[in-house]
Amino acid sequence: MLDIYKRRMAAAGAGLEALGLDSLIVSEPAALFYLTGEIIHPGERLTVLVFRKKEPPLWLRNRLFPLKEGMGLSMEEADGGRPADISFEDGEDGLALLSPFLPKGITGIDKTWPSHFLLSLMALRPDLSFKNGSPLVDGLRAVKDEEEIKAMRLASAINDRAMERISRWIHPGVTEKECADKLLAIYKEEGAEGFSFPPIVSFGAHGADPHHMPDDTKLSENETVLFDIGCRKNHYCSDMTRTFFTGTPTEEQKKVHTLVREAGELAESLVRPGIPLADLDRAAREYIAKGGYGSFFTHRLGHFIGLKEHEEGEVSSSSPLVAKPGMIFSIEPGVYLEGRFGVRIEDLVLVTEEGCEVLNHAGRGWQIS
Repeated sequence: MLDIYKRRMAAAGAGLEALGLDSLIVSEPAALFYLTGEIIHPGERLTVLVFRKKEPPLWLRNRLFPLKEGMGLSMEEADGGRPADISFEDGEDGLALLSPFLPKGITGIDKTWPSHFLLSLMALRPDLSFKNGSPLVDGLRAVKDEEEIKAMRLASAINDRAMERISRWIHPGVTEKECADKLLAIYKEEGAEGFSFPPIVSFGAHGADPHHMPDDTKLSENETVLFDIGCRKNHYCSDMTRTFFTGTPTEEQKKVHTLVREAGELAESLVRPGIPLADLDRAAREYIAKGGYGSFFTHRLGHFIGLKEHEEGEVSSSSPLVAKPGMIFSIEPGVYLEGRFGVRIEDLVLVTEEGCEVLNHAGRGWQIS
């Protein structure tokens, strides 16, 4: 078992008391990978990692999902760092096997654990009470370690190259779907594992829909082009948005593009340890409002990212979070004028000891390169 996973497992076990938990059931595949290095996507089958106060952690897993990293031991061999391994076959009652190992008290569960598992466990153990245990592992994942930061830099570097390549390739007559297909080919050529999320490719008025999905619309001359794209490399995600124009933009299009770009740059300049993330959202929002487009900035300023494209934690007016070194989140102001066009410019930023490092370096200008 690698030291990095030992440290993460130990931190998760040590965090039970702070959340008032006697045990914690972890089921989300990304969280399982973060803690153990094991890639498990159990689908509808029960597979969980369980932490318990003053007792070794344990796996409860279907045998269809063997452990590949030596992360399981017999009950007799288990210690405080490596979990015991309890496996079962289809047809066996996994929850009945798990139930006796949960200490009386409060059990934390993943926010995404299927309700039928929880309801069955509640029937088996009426002496237990339950609460959302996700903040424990989510909090650990929010602050990246050095290996994670290296992976995020690498994924973002690939994304920079992909953005530059697709902006050189795009031409009038191409469809949004063809751009998405080209992006996937570019990512594979650059060594990525694939998309980190389905790409947003928006021509013209489609840019006013922040989550437009590519269709058969063809690119025309003198039109906006919005790319919100990301790839996955070594399990970690990238995410970036740029807005271009074919031909010559109107004065309003240039004004909005400049306003959005400068709002993002303002927010990035403020990132440092200790700043409330709500202050970043407020600064970008007020800047866009002063430019006359405040009501058209319709979403939060950013989100956290890592093993998933959207992780727990957001940069919004209601965020209770304060920036800490190792956090990585997006800064992505936007203005959306329905039926006309939209502009969004997005970078990922890493909070450092003294400020921040912007992970994206693709040009932010409006010209098609």
